[in-house]
Amino acid sequence: QVQLVESGGGLVRAGDSLSLSCAASGLTFSSYHMGWFRQAPGKEREFVALISWAGGSRYYADSVKGRFIISRDNAKDTVYLQMSSLKPEDTAIYYCAATLRMTRRPSEVDYWGQGTQVTVSS
Repeated sequence: QVQLVESGGGLVRAGDSLSLSCAASGLTFSSYHMGWFRQAPGKEREFVALISWAGGSRYYADSVKGRFIISRDNAKDTVYLQMSSLKPEDTAIYYCAATLRMTRRPSEVDYWGQGTQVTVSS
């Protein structure tokens, strides 16, 4: 059974930093590209960041480029999202994703985590 378990969410102030982690089990982690998506209330789930299976390629949504960094540790089956200069509009539930395709489309994700709430106050 595949499990992706996020941690690290919370309530922060605008301008603060926060780091998310996602621990994977039940899959060959190093075979999957890993990503982060987010969903704000009343909005569709959207792409945030993606890292290739070996970590050599990284992609970001324009809205987070320069502020967020995605990384992975294949020895620990874990993917990370370092978020800095957080803005109120970053408030959302953040979901970890595992995908065999290099994709930004939520519909093409193979596995999802349960999500972790990030709230940024102004």
